Amino acid sequence: MKRRTHRLAGWTLAVLVVIGTGAGLLLYWRHAALYPSTADAYIDAHVIHVAAQVSGEVAQVYVRDQRAVRRGAPLFELDKRPFRLAVRQANAALTIAGQNVEAEMGAVKAAAADVREKTVLAANARTNADRKLALVARGFLSPQAGDDAQAALKSAEAQLASSKAKLYEAEKTLGTPGQRNERIEQARAALEQTRLDLEHTDVVAPCAGVVSQLKLRPGDTVDKNVPVFVLVCSQEFWVNANFKETDLQRIRAGQSADVTVDMYPGEHFAGIVESVDAAAGAAFSLLPPQNATGNWVKVTQRVPVRVLLTHPGPAFPLRVGTSATVTIDTTSSARPPKEPD
Repeated sequence: MKRRTHRLAGWTLAVLVVIGTGAGLLLYWRHAALYPSTADAYIDAHVIHVAAQVSGEVAQVYVRDQRAVRRGAPLFELDKRPFRLAVRQANAALTIAGQNVEAEMGAVKAAAADVREKTVLAANARTNADRKLALVARGFLSPQAGDDAQAALKSAEAQLASSKAKLYEAEKTLGTPGQRNERIEQARAALEQTRLDLEHTDVVAPCAGVVSQLKLRPGDTVDKNVPVFVLVCSQEFWVNANFKETDLQRIRAGQSADVTVDMYPGEHFAGIVESVDAAAGAAFSLLPPQNATGNWVKVTQRVPVRVLLTHPGPAFPLRVGTSATVTIDTTSSARPPKEPD
């Protein structure tokens, strides 16, 4: 009797263990489906490669490596002397252009006056020729007088044509009269460019952040648009989390997420899903996989999911590229992510 009781108790315990194990596995599977998680995740932020917009010699460096700077703070300054000289030269060129245009406008006026004079002379010569030819036809003047009158008319018309040609040439040389003249506009644009170049000798921080890879020193020469160090912006951080494709069925933009960072064990950061990439990470690799082969093996792919950290906080400064773990609450309602301040 006791043996049967022990056997029954053993079977009962085994059934309970199986049921408990099954229930535990079911709960685990359900939790994994509702709260997908990945440790294949890394912190990212806006990284600006700081470069001067003009070439020149460095006069001052106002920041130090791995130090925080505020937005608009001066980073470094180039020697302003060559740029100030360029501004003076451009100013002088604008003045000379204005003087040349004024002189050419005077030449146009003189040519126009000459055309008016030659027009009057040609009209008089035509009237005189007509009158003399009429008298020649009636016999009151000799044919030579008629020939002389026609010659004078042709000479007057030739002088008028020459004056008109000079006026046309003067107008073409001048171009648009007044301050809208093309050479004045060109000189004015050159002056504005030199002033802009002078402003660009002061390089300021485009965002608040931390300076990195700084080796710049006074006396160094920098080239236009060639980065000299890096500025990591600190206003916005996000996590590039690579989820398995089998986890993406329930993930939507706007869902809340919990993020832990390896460098701060036990600290949790709130996040929100910003977007799910349109392709797996391997699709954009240098050598994407070629699956149309005879030895193809199916491998679960990972798709990048961008999770914005809503309140990073200065108490726990984050570092770009550090490891994180992301868990997404797919039961939360999808909503547009909040725009950063």
